[in-house]
Amino acid sequence: MSPTPLTGLYRPSLALLTDLYQLTMAYGYWRAGLHEREAVFHLYFRKAPFEGGYAVAAGLALAVDYLQNLRFEDEDISYLASLKGSQDARLFPDEFLAYLRDLKFTCDVDAVAEGTVVFGNEPLVRVQGPLLQAQLVETALLTVINFQTLVATKAARVRDAAGPEATVLEFGLRRAQGPDGGLGAARAAYLGGADGTSNVLAGRLYGIPVRGTHAHSWVQAFGDEKQAFAAYADAFPDDSTFLVDTYDTLDGVRHAIGVALDMRQHGHELGGIRLDSGDLAYLSKEARKLLDAAGLEKVRIVVSNDLEENLIASLRQQGARIDVWAVGTQLVTAYNQPALGGVYK
Repeated sequence: MSPTPLTGLYRPSLALLTDLYQLTMAYGYWRAGLHEREAVFHLYFRKAPFEGGYAVAAGLALAVDYLQNLRFEDEDISYLASLKGSQDARLFPDEFLAYLRDLKFTCDVDAVAEGTVVFGNEPLVRVQGPLLQAQLVETALLTVINFQTLVATKAARVRDAAGPEATVLEFGLRRAQGPDGGLGAARAAYLGGADGTSNVLAGRLYGIPVRGTHAHSWVQAFGDEKQAFAAYADAFPDDSTFLVDTYDTLDGVRHAIGVALDMRQHGHELGGIRLDSGDLAYLSKEARKLLDAAGLEKVRIVVSNDLEENLIASLRQQGARIDVWAVGTQLVTAYNQPALGGVYK
């Protein structure tokens, strides 16, 4: 995975990516003369997510980048100087702000490698060093590690349900909690076992393979489904997957077969078809029959539509003929448990 830094995504410094009380405590430690006292903090979670027994650690590379680049820029200092308390007095005096301006992170950090399976009450990250510094980074470390670990764990569960031979794709950007959520989820999902993402920016930033098909709007734009498939095949003769459920799904499969056979006459092969609605177990089995009868045994069947690990396991138990699982909303939002609950103590 490409080591594109977290800090490279943002123009301002990330020193203020924290809760206010971290800064007020920092000032308190400095004022009391405790800021250089040796301290040790551990980041961990108490209970594994999704009613499971484990989690997959993720986010360390982003956390390390944040720590290595932690510094208060002039704009940060100016903003802190503008903050006032309830009596309209400044929260932070110039002497403390001068200290922050010169601050460099010097703590020692130990952590488990990304992708490691971890358990409740087991430290993922250990920070040892001056009390003020170790305290100051709590919020940023938690926001990075909590979300990345949560999605990586969900992806691992999806991968386990899909089986080692299937392809798992992360397709959730449009349902993610904003651009940050979409990028972080794509990275964590890939680390947790997904084979690729639809998120093009995540592909560029993190070196993740990008994959995609086409939308229902593509078919609707042409009006005629077979014509829409033929036009897409003309544009991408060796990289086409047709979405077949805009109208009647099995008719869509038949139209895809007709175009696929035309492609074969010109030396090209259809890559796959995608099912995005209906009874996916039944439709995948019927689609497989139609494809195989036409001599298109290598055409892969892709499915999407609110997939998660339990539904995937159920579809496999029903004998569904599915090669590629495109998982979106449930994965990138960690839908059934949207917070890990990691702590820093």
